Amino acid sequence: MQPADLARRPVLVLDFGSQYVQLIARRVRERRAFAMIVRHDISADRVKELDPIALILSGGPSSVYEEGAPKCDPGIFELDLPILGICYGMQLACQAMGAKVDAVPSREYGPAALREVDGSSPLLSDVPTGTTVWMSHGDQVHELGEEFIGLASTATCPLAAVRHRSRPVFGLQFHPEVSHTALGTHILGNFLDKVAGSPGTWTMEAYLDQAVRAIRERVGPDERVVCGVSGGVDSSVTAALLAKALGDRVVCIFVDNGLLRSGERAAVVDMFGRHSEAELRVIDASERFLTALEGETDPQRKRVIIGHTFIDVFRDEAKSIPGARFLAQGTLYPDVIESGGSPDAPAATIKHHHNVGGLPAELGFELIEPLRDLFKDEVRRLGIELGLPEGQVWRHPFPGPGLAVRCLGAVTRERLEVLRRADAIFLEELRAAGLERATGQAFAVLLPVRSVGVMGDGRTYESVVALRCVDTDDFMTADWTRLPAELLARASSRIINEVKGVNRVAYDITSKPPGTIEWE
Repeated sequence: MQPADLARRPVLVLDFGSQYVQLIARRVRERRAFAMIVRHDISADRVKELDPIALILSGGPSSVYEEGAPKCDPGIFELDLPILGICYGMQLACQAMGAKVDAVPSREYGPAALREVDGSSPLLSDVPTGTTVWMSHGDQVHELGEEFIGLASTATCPLAAVRHRSRPVFGLQFHPEVSHTALGTHILGNFLDKVAGSPGTWTMEAYLDQAVRAIRERVGPDERVVCGVSGGVDSSVTAALLAKALGDRVVCIFVDNGLLRSGERAAVVDMFGRHSEAELRVIDASERFLTALEGETDPQRKRVIIGHTFIDVFRDEAKSIPGARFLAQGTLYPDVIESGGSPDAPAATIKHHHNVGGLPAELGFELIEPLRDLFKDEVRRLGIELGLPEGQVWRHPFPGPGLAVRCLGAVTRERLEVLRRADAIFLEELRAAGLERATGQAFAVLLPVRSVGVMGDGRTYESVVALRCVDTDDFMTADWTRLPAELLARASSRIINEVKGVNRVAYDITSKPPGTIEWE
């Protein structure tokens, strides 16, 4: 097997409901191994089909001894694959092989120091006694039985790490994926490199080569690809990747749907003129979208309407493109996970993504999603690999449905203009403070409520704007940004004074989870 093939053999992360499951996948990828998040009850036969180099069983909120607790197919333990169980995953693996799991007197949450570390084990190689790890559990493995042996303990957890006597099965009661575990990434690296034999070939350079080959193999010499571009990093990287693979057989279409940020259309035209050889067609369909959205307030319906209209516009334009068979979209891995867009992924749908789930067959397009396996930070690295300017690659994300999902309630031209101006002011202040690159995403939201205020000597009853800014590496989890009070004060003052119809500004301090980054 060639290294390029090894790069595509995944590490499967079985999701038992852990809030950290996306973080596990990110940590694995940081160690240059390709991680896929899959449902906890994936069959052993399907695992064999996916041909992974290893399995990781995530943590979760359940107790393994409870009725209805999520379980994995016991057949996976017979595949002789390297397996690492984390917290609940460790308890599940140990229980499946004869160990006993019980509740602890009180839930353990917080830092602990490792004791009695068996450094001869490949999992804990170069992990010294006293290393700080992060605990978060209400159960522990109390009796190992004959199959497992202990590798480390803490003051309150006699079996903080274990291994099977004859199989490549390991368990950690603590969470190596979180930053609070001092050598967590190193421990995961030990599992991947020393136990699973990962070749460490998951890089953006390797991904670029593989993606270009895959596109060329799929798209025939007389066929063309239509690529929707929005000016955001996802669609820009998608277009650049397609252009590298297919050259002038890529036709990029920018749809002005009337839901764009301030200056978006001009910026896209300028960027493509200077940095892309692909053909760019600009379509003004703003009236079509706004008419379709008239009176609609439900966020899921907005997304569906925008998605359908977007596809209709593409279908109409594609009639003038000879040989157009494919439609390319910048779908990312978080989109797929949140939408339940993969048969192997966890089933819960958080929100409907307008660019996930395929196209109606009658449109005559086949879908190409070359970024479907990537997290946002990986897309940025791919963009740099493709030679895109850093200013474009590090631009804050913008949702496919545009300002429609930031204009809560009815979408009208007037309300969109209020939102557009408020959003521009917030981003201007962020850039002036030198904080745009340091944050993951920032934007304004127009709320469907009005607020009493006083301006001059008169009473006002006008709109409320919420500002949202988050820190995130992968956009699967995020924390609200602790922006300087002075910056928020300037942005608030400018919005109230410069945007007619707004008399109150709020700042969103909700993390993801429990919230999502976008409000709708």
